Amino acid sequence: MNRLVAIAATLASGFALCAAAQVPAAPLPASTSAAADTPSVPAGPPKIAVIAFQVAVAQTNEGQRDFADLQKKYDPKRQQLKALSDEIDKLTKDLQTQGNTLSDPEKESRAKAIDDKKKQLSRDAEDAQNDFNQDMQEMYNGLAQKVYDTLATYSQQQGFTLVLDVSLQQQPVLYAAESTNITKPVIDAYNKKSGVPPPPAQPAASAPSGLAPGRPATPATPRPTTPQR
Repeated sequence: MNRLVAIAATLASGFALCAAAQVPAAPLPASTSAAADTPSVPAGPPKIAVIAFQVAVAQTNEGQRDFADLQKKYDPKRQQLKALSDEIDKLTKDLQTQGNTLSDPEKESRAKAIDDKKKQLSRDAEDAQNDFNQDMQEMYNGLAQKVYDTLATYSQQQGFTLVLDVSLQQQPVLYAAESTNITKPVIDAYNKKSGVPPPPAQPAASAPSGLAPGRPATPATPRPTTPQR
């Protein structure tokens, strides 16, 4: 049952950036006008910056708005799963407390009904999670492509020759001065370009009753398919 509750909770969780599993992102276009107009590498020593790309995508005004919309879309399904989970808990408790007063056929009938509902909850929860992850993947891919374009333009304007993504666990960046972190400047640049206003302030929300916080799989950072100079 704990596994089913965790699956259901996924539908109410936020944009997790430290998920244990990642799904591959769609590749970027093979050619873009930005790539064609990329300036030559400036003379002098390399200029390196770092960015938490997944954080940048998630914290854009557009990302926060779109994920809030996604949560609203799946809230009815989450409520259905919670209601079914609560029903199973009640039926199980009733069977435990009334077991001594029931005939064997009645106990078997109730136990089978509970088992059938558990199987239904498992199927419905897994289907809902798959749909949620697919929608989030599509949302992330589309937004990540646009944020990457802003990142590329910003990096060229600032003369960076290399930008490392420190949000990836496999990226061996052990230390970076805060002055090299361009996550917030890229977020600000994208927000200005998109014109999407900041989302309204929301009160701190606690986890829904009966559900533990969950973590949806976070899509992987898209990679350019053309060499950047």
